[in-house]
Amino acid sequence: MTTKPIEPTLFDEAGLFAPGLRIAGVDEVGRGPLAGPVCAAAVVLDPARPIEGLADSKKLSKKRREALEPVIKAQASAWSIGWASVEEIDRLNILQATFLAMRRAVAGLRPPADRALVDGNRLPPLPIPAEAVVKGDDKVPAISAASILAKTARDRLMAEYDRTYPGYGFAVHAGYGTKAHLAALERLGATPIHRRSFAPVRRVLNEGENR
Repeated sequence: MTTKPIEPTLFDEAGLFAPGLRIAGVDEVGRGPLAGPVCAAAVVLDPARPIEGLADSKKLSKKRREALEPVIKAQASAWSIGWASVEEIDRLNILQATFLAMRRAVAGLRPPADRALVDGNRLPPLPIPAEAVVKGDDKVPAISAASILAKTARDRLMAEYDRTYPGYGFAVHAGYGTKAHLAALERLGATPIHRRSFAPVRRVLNEGENR
């Protein structure tokens, strides 16, 4: 399903869908890192239980995100997390793997949603009607909630990987290509959670084969 992204000046969440429909906000985290899976979340908020302080997860401190996570899970009508593995990222490409994680998140909602609002300007194929919302994580509360759940879930997983693969700093940079991560990659080589299809990782692997 394709759609024209909703322009910020025209966006009106209340006017998009008929009252009473269960609208899921959908967002992802982890498209850019060199390591780890991509994570998506879908959240259907309960209008009778509004949540204060929702915002784009990137604009919130780690402490604030972690404080909001249990509130969202307790007060939302439904929430779900979807993942796409490193192997799927390398096989499908990062865009298609992101779409897969989003589909899994939406499919996991119980009860299911009637419609979806997806952050960004492109839509994954979903089993329900959907709209892409440019900068939706900044102006649609359900998408903000999804961005928070996806971010906290992925950060928690990367902290676990930090214990499994010490020396890379996964708990600090969550797999993104920071200077420290690139230096560790050159020094220690690639782990099983590094994305082989991403150029910096591929280069290190090629250098290793040529030594």
